[in-house]
Amino acid sequence: MSDSGRAHVFVTGKVQGVYYRANTRDTAREHGVDGWVRNLDDGRVEAVFEGPEADVEALVEWCHEGSPRARVDGVEVEYEDPEGIDGFEIRY
Repeated sequence: MSDSGRAHVFVTGKVQGVYYRANTRDTAREHGVDGWVRNLDDGRVEAVFEGPEADVEALVEWCHEGSPRARVDGVEVEYEDPEGIDGFEIRY
């Protein structure tokens, strides 16, 4: 699985209360990407994406737009070694 990647993403802006997590989950599942997404207390959204590098990168790019009601001000990405996550979930 040498073409597998992992991105740890932090998204700032109006990204809570606008279905950002649900849309992220649905988009990740459409791309066959595993991982999770959650709200942070400081107003950001944090997500981890694992899967084929091209699909992980598509999710990172998607984060710059997000859900239709979101206003994304910034996306920070840290690339890491995959940990073997199975499925995609919203964490609380």
